[in-house]
Amino acid sequence: MSNINDNKIKHLEFIQLTITRMNVNSFLVKGWLVTLVAAIFVLSEKDANTKFLWFAPFVSILFWILDAFFIVTERKYRCLYDQVRTLTESQINYSMDVSSFEGGKNSFFRCLLSLTLLLFYPIIIAASILASSFINQ
Repeated sequence: MSNINDNKIKHLEFIQLTITRMNVNSFLVKGWLVTLVAAIFVLSEKDANTKFLWFAPFVSILFWILDAFFIVTERKYRCLYDQVRTLTESQINYSMDVSSFEGGKNSFFRCLLSLTLLLFYPIIIAASILASSFINQ
């Protein structure tokens, strides 16, 4: 009986590791974006080519989409975790497939407009556009 319980715990650990990996990826994307935007500003100042500044909003949008993908994936695995934890050992198929958790709060559009992303990316985009506008004058 203990072996079956150990299998369920191990499966939950695998799911939790995936959730953690998606969370870390989301954090890294934000860090890389800040670094990249700062580098764009430095390069445009150094070379006095202010056209580089217009890459910052574009790059920010791409990173926003990538970050939303990681959040969608993380939410799906959270749903899988929640499902597996309530099942008995005989009901668990030990699958990592999350395709049944599509839509609803796990839709890409809802994750794209989630509070955590809305508090970060639009500010970076707005600051980049404002800086590009003022520097180009």
